[in-house]
Amino acid sequence: MSKCDGCPSKNKCSTTKENCQKFEVNKNIKKVIAVMSGKGGVGKSSCCVLLAKQLKKQGYNVGILDADITGPCIPRFMNVEKESAYGSNQKIHPVVSEEGIELMSLNFLLEKEDAPVLWRGPIITNALKQFYEDVLWSELDFLLIDMPPGTGDVALTILQMYPIHGVIMVSTPQAMVSMIVAKAVHMCQQMQIPLIGVIENMSYILCDNCDHKIQMFDEDEIMKFLQTYNLDLLAELPMTRSVAQINKIKLKEEDFVNSVMKEAVNKIIQKVNG
Repeated sequence: MSKCDGCPSKNKCSTTKENCQKFEVNKNIKKVIAVMSGKGGVGKSSCCVLLAKQLKKQGYNVGILDADITGPCIPRFMNVEKESAYGSNQKIHPVVSEEGIELMSLNFLLEKEDAPVLWRGPIITNALKQFYEDVLWSELDFLLIDMPPGTGDVALTILQMYPIHGVIMVSTPQAMVSMIVAKAVHMCQQMQIPLIGVIENMSYILCDNCDHKIQMFDEDEIMKFLQTYNLDLLAELPMTRSVAQINKIKLKEEDFVNSVMKEAVNKIIQKVNG
């Protein structure tokens, strides 16, 4: 399989096969979706995990690639922080969660999860390449990439070299956050990478007694942001204990968050397959 086969940019770019810097397309992976924010602390990893779990519930084979090399947290969020990845025949076997979601993170390769990663850009790039090409991913319908914060070297490497089919932006209602997330939006637009839509995390508080939505910020802010950049709103996630403690609390089927994420996943599937 060549780099062009299976690439979302096939027949739409002017780069020759010889000069293409993209990683070799993994034929086992149908869709690669990056979950991005441009800023840390907005719950990007939590949203990535919620999306993966909902996709799995709907019958899709899912994997998560933790691309935040210097600050990986997917193992903890998936409650597999004590697991280790192992290799065979120069390949790496992903860790599989209780739900059957395949996972790859640098923390699976470290002796201690709190050991710092003192790597420069080229070494990080090589690790990202190995996580995609040298991991024995099974046949996946979706590989979600938990992106690092910011629009720097690592984010640029991923968007340039991975066969990205679309990006999901995670934001919060504050104007300051929207401004920083807008930088990531501009980055994707300049690189001609499709933007699937936005998940607004910590959007409101849901009253336990009456289900009333308590807005902590100006609810018009997100609408202005969406209209300015011509983006679709995929979901508005409330501030709840189930999301804040996603690694400790299992979402019950009737949990409100499940219905919100189900709607978001349906929109995502329609977009990436449309």
